[in-house]
Amino acid sequence: MFAAHPRVSPVMSPTAPRAGSRLPTSVYVLGVAVFALGTSEFMLAGLLPEIADDLDVSIPRAGLLISAFAVGMVVGAPTLAAATLRLPRRTTLVGLLVVFGAGHVVGAVSTSYGVLFATRVVSALACAGFWAVGAAVAIATVPVGARARAMAVMVGGLSVANVAGVPGGALLGQHFGWRSAFWAVTLMTAVALVGVVALVPRGAPAAGAEPPRLRQELRIYRDPQVWLAMATIALFAGATFSFFSYLAPLLTDVAGLGDGWVPTVLALFGAGAFLGTLVGGRLADRHRFGTMYGGLTATAAVLVACALLAEYPAAIVTLSVLLGATAFTTAPALNARIFDVAGAAQGLAGATATSSFNIGNTVGPWLGGLVISAGLGYAATAWTGAVLAAGAVAVTVAAGRSAARRTTLVARGEPEGAVKATG
Repeated sequence: MFAAHPRVSPVMSPTAPRAGSRLPTSVYVLGVAVFALGTSEFMLAGLLPEIADDLDVSIPRAGLLISAFAVGMVVGAPTLAAATLRLPRRTTLVGLLVVFGAGHVVGAVSTSYGVLFATRVVSALACAGFWAVGAAVAIATVPVGARARAMAVMVGGLSVANVAGVPGGALLGQHFGWRSAFWAVTLMTAVALVGVVALVPRGAPAAGAEPPRLRQELRIYRDPQVWLAMATIALFAGATFSFFSYLAPLLTDVAGLGDGWVPTVLALFGAGAFLGTLVGGRLADRHRFGTMYGGLTATAAVLVACALLAEYPAAIVTLSVLLGATAFTTAPALNARIFDVAGAAQGLAGATATSSFNIGNTVGPWLGGLVISAGLGYAATAWTGAVLAAGAVAVTVAAGRSAARRTTLVARGEPEGAVKATG
């Protein structure tokens, strides 16, 4: 029988790799699984016309399938993290992948919009749960000094999904129908499932460790640092996606580029995101707050440049790559920061990060849409993003000062309650 979720100690276990050494194979397996999940999450943006035609619904109604997935991610992460808290981690990951794959099989053969909508919600719940538990597993298998690198591998799965998976799904949809993209995700999920079963460790708990209790895990939300980390993630995601969600019409209607440029620029954004993730993972393990300050400030600056130079094709293409790089340089640090402040509640830490990202992914495009509806144009979404990114910088400054005060209190030997109340 597999062991229950162990309490994750900040002290490196004897079998954990040293900081700076090669990450365990299991972390890369989790990154491959996230690639499959991320492809599913984003691919519908390129399949909406085909789905709408096939199921005889409007494109806006088909677009609700994207919203259903986003809402499922927000709700699913904390719900499933709590529900599976005392279950074996590898068993949980396997079960979630099975549900995720089954959802895509049902979706691929469905002839009903309602059934497809339901499969998107179920798949999103499984995706959110896998990310939350998988992130906790990845963090538990590496030392504290390699947390950001481990999270960079998982975030990198999403980046690769943007570079290859999403355009690939759109290509399959155009040539073989939208259902073929669902079958492709099912196949990738099956590959990830084999990898998890074969290579993700069972994770026996430390001697004398008690299984985690939900009431104890929920205590992390009494810590102001957790809320500051959540707010930073949500503002960061909102800043990025308030602009990126409307990049395609900006390229054609503002910059005057042809439709054929859109997938190329989207892929370039993904390439920048992938490189940013690699760099950010390395930097954040040595300079957690420095990476957040630099990445968020650079993201705000790039978004301001996008707003000012949106009508110049060469400029907006170059800035799209830079935005991917600057934004995703920050992502590993933001993820790792949640685990830093969550203490032993590592399962809920992953869930909290997932929900926070998806809140930003939902609110950001909504705010961008409000700006466009107000008649300010597509370029104004970059100003919206810049304001949100500036807010993320401000919250990070507050978190940094609070963390510094805590360090001082700990050095003075203050009681734990007084230290926790700092924030």
